[in-house]
Amino acid sequence: MSELQCAFKMKLKPGMADEYKRRHDAIWPELKKVISDSGVYDYSIFLDEETNILFAYQKLKPGNKADDQKFDPVVRKWWDMMADIMDVNPDNSPVSIPLRQMFHMD
Repeated sequence: MSELQCAFKMKLKPGMADEYKRRHDAIWPELKKVISDSGVYDYSIFLDEETNILFAYQKLKPGNKADDQKFDPVVRKWWDMMADIMDVNPDNSPVSIPLRQMFHMD
């Protein structure tokens, strides 16, 4: 099985790190299921506390439907709940900037 990887960055509003962590510590089981069922696994988000930039990394199964998550009502509800603490687009999706892989070592 060929492994796909995805990395992107998002941005928290100032002073929202603890709240972001609290909300993710209580992530909804139905949201985890949507993410997993779309083919995403081994998903981590890191924070650069100097810039409030979030760095996300996930592995994707071949044939994944990760791009279709944006149509799921559970995902959209999560976005709405998170919109007050991070930079978002008009539809409340997080402003997410893809990152190009420059190096990998097994």
